[in-house]
Amino acid sequence: MSYQIELRHLRYFLAVAEDLHFRKASEKLFISQPGLSRQIKQMEDDLGIQLFERHNRKVKLTKVGLYLKTEIARNLKSLDHILSHAKLLNKGIVGDLKFGYVGSAMQEIIPNSLIKFQKENPKALFGLKEMDNQRQIEGLLLEDIDIGFVRLDRVPKGIKVKTILTENFCLVLPKNHVINARNFKSLNQLKDDSFILFDPTYSSSYYEKVMQIFDDAGFSPIITHNTIHAGSIFKLVENNFGISIVPKSLQSSNEEGVKFIELKNITQKTTLSAVWNQENRNPMLKEFLKHIQYYKIGC
Repeated sequence: MSYQIELRHLRYFLAVAEDLHFRKASEKLFISQPGLSRQIKQMEDDLGIQLFERHNRKVKLTKVGLYLKTEIARNLKSLDHILSHAKLLNKGIVGDLKFGYVGSAMQEIIPNSLIKFQKENPKALFGLKEMDNQRQIEGLLLEDIDIGFVRLDRVPKGIKVKTILTENFCLVLPKNHVINARNFKSLNQLKDDSFILFDPTYSSSYYEKVMQIFDDAGFSPIITHNTIHAGSIFKLVENNFGISIVPKSLQSSNEEGVKFIELKNITQKTTLSAVWNQENRNPMLKEFLKHIQYYKIGC
């Protein structure tokens, strides 16, 4: 080939493919717009394919361009991981592992697993990021994270799943609420209360399971607030904005303004699962999976 395609040309292509706008892409890349246009045109000529359809100021990916966008993005990400791992090895670090998790996983599951993992892998790095379930799945598919901890009943093809926790639900009430563990008989006693629940975007399957609890109790709840953060739920409950239902693993003695009542006699249980991309080749992932064990809380 008369023209040598370099790594930077692939990044140029991805930048334009992402924005579908040469000026915006050139600004992100810190090169001139005419220069970027020439590089893309030369790439098309050299490969003998058309990557973009250009109509006045509008730019659209061709079918070939759309295919290359997906494949190049995936392979460049893999290359970035390889180079990052090489830099870590050069510094004496054996590897790194990126976690995504829902808040309840940080109570015991992740800390316990990390303690065991780090004892055997003291030269490994890890990063933690709280994310909702859907963002974790997207992150796994894009290889932005290596492993996730989710509350989902179904996962896409290509994602491996391992249930690591099965637990009861708990009611969360203000300390001064008239209902307590001694006089609580059924959820129906609370049908006139306002409820603060995890947002459906947190996990649609989890939300549906909570709704089934209300269905079985024979009433539709008055839902006044939705949030994705347990801390927000506890603070709202503490200040008498409503009551809630959460997984038992979120029960904490540090929440002084609220009280918990475990729902032992309902059929619904909630599960926490570890998920990972089966094509992920990070050696640290396989090592970490050895330290995950199954827990059962209050069931």
